[in-house]
Amino acid sequence: MANFQYIALDAKGDQTTGTVQAGNEAEAIAQLRANGLYPTQVVEEGKGSLGTAAKGKAKKAPAVASKGKGKARPRKAKGGKLKPKVLMIFTRQLATLIDSGLPLLRSLTVLGKQEPNPVLKNTLNSLADSVQGGSTFSESLAQHPKIFNKLFVNMVKAGELGGVLEVVLTRLAEYMEKANKLKNKIVSAMVYPLIVLFIAVAILVFLMLVIVPKFKEMFADQDNAELPMISQMVFGFSDKMIAATFGIPNAVWIFLFVAAVFGVFKAWSNTDGGRKSVDAFKLKMPLFGDIQRKSAIARFSRTLGTLVTSGVPILQALSITRETAGNVIVSDAIDKVHDAVKEGESIVAPLQASKVFPAMVISMVDVGEETGQLPEMLLKIADVYDDEVDNSVTALTSILEPLMIVFLALVVGSIVFALFLPLIKMIQAMGQ
Repeated sequence: MANFQYIALDAKGDQTTGTVQAGNEAEAIAQLRANGLYPTQVVEEGKGSLGTAAKGKAKKAPAVASKGKGKARPRKAKGGKLKPKVLMIFTRQLATLIDSGLPLLRSLTVLGKQEPNPVLKNTLNSLADSVQGGSTFSESLAQHPKIFNKLFVNMVKAGELGGVLEVVLTRLAEYMEKANKLKNKIVSAMVYPLIVLFIAVAILVFLMLVIVPKFKEMFADQDNAELPMISQMVFGFSDKMIAATFGIPNAVWIFLFVAAVFGVFKAWSNTDGGRKSVDAFKLKMPLFGDIQRKSAIARFSRTLGTLVTSGVPILQALSITRETAGNVIVSDAIDKVHDAVKEGESIVAPLQASKVFPAMVISMVDVGEETGQLPEMLLKIADVYDDEVDNSVTALTSILEPLMIVFLALVVGSIVFALFLPLIKMIQAMGQ
């Protein structure tokens, strides 16, 4: 028997903490429910700790406003978005409360009372008022499109119709957790070379504007033709950066030019044609293209598989997946799949024609359609490609780290060599 610490709610919504002895976590939860408690967190002693919100004095949950004169007015949600991690934690907590037997309205009220995030707190209060007013949970969620996207709303709607809301919420939390983990892997692979490139540019600018001019003063009495070619190039480039045009240093003009090019590229990439070209390049660019393709396949498979498993109709699920694909090329492929399914055809042919999805994915989807296990097969594909992305990011990072270090060393080393080479020649001449 082990000791399990718990946070639980009683029938009145009061939050309590304590310890219970049980053989495992499931038995501990069963004991708490038998005593009329609704556990929100159960942790074995020595293997974790309860949330900080539960430590200290237990907080009483707010009473539900009664109908009639005392009915609370619906609260308007404040504008703003939530971080994926905050939304994921809320979804999992709500699934736990509903699975423990607590009604939806009471669960929303309890979570709203203890939520530290002001945007989510106000949104939960608004959801509670809407549900109390007679709206369904999915209808209430749809009133906050900046926080709850179509995928979230439609999955909740399917869970309400099927009477398995807690199961769907748990799937949603797992989906968001894996999607966020995959996104962080991609970002980590992209950020490292950008940071090294930024450091290299910053060092280059500092050397050209501060260090190189001081070294040039040391060789002012020497004829420029006597200097090594590499030194002449470095000193000439430094002079051009320091020189002013229209009273503004050329270094500032260079920065403004780069910013302008970036702004024009950003505006062009927001157009339909530009975005399509950029997304096509993302899938084909060296080193990173393979990761982009695998992450797009993983996102498509997990989103579609999660929606269909939760009871969302296939056509509606394809429409939602198309909107959340994150890549125009993949969205166009899903659009063709949607049209094919609408005509009663298989989804394999348009997937194969898109040339985005590899043969293994198409074969697994084909088998899933034939056996009637398409949702399960899609989720397996997502798991496989999540691991593929993880392995690719690890391999790419191991390649990029030495390459970027060598690049940084070449940039700085070349300038240092150009500065000290004439100094070494001067010392040798003096020695002779």
